[in-house]
Amino acid sequence: QVQLVESGGGLVQAGGSLRISCAVSRSIFTINVMGWYRQAPGKQRELVAQITNGGSTNYADSVKGRFTISRDTARNTVALQMNSLKPEDTAVYYCGAYRPPNYWGQGTQVTVSA
Repeated sequence: QVQLVESGGGLVQAGGSLRISCAVSRSIFTINVMGWYRQAPGKQRELVAQITNGGSTNYADSVKGRFTISRDTARNTVALQMNSLKPEDTAVYYCGAYRPPNYWGQGTQVTVSA
């Protein structure tokens, strides 16, 4: 069993930055892949970024060069630094454990105003 708790969402203007974080209830070394996903109104949930327990990362094309996923293995947290935000980044962002995810957090709202 894994509990995931996201934090750090909010409202930001286009071009701004936000950092969201996911607290994981056990060692992230025991989870092969941690990921950030997002779901906008009326759309399917989509992968944003992933990080493996070996530290490899993968990004959706739409966020490459703007978003960075990272982990803190001492604190068992996974973060998503989002820069140069666009209105189309507006969504509920979810943390997911494993691939495909078997566990989800409750989500955190990110709203980017034009």
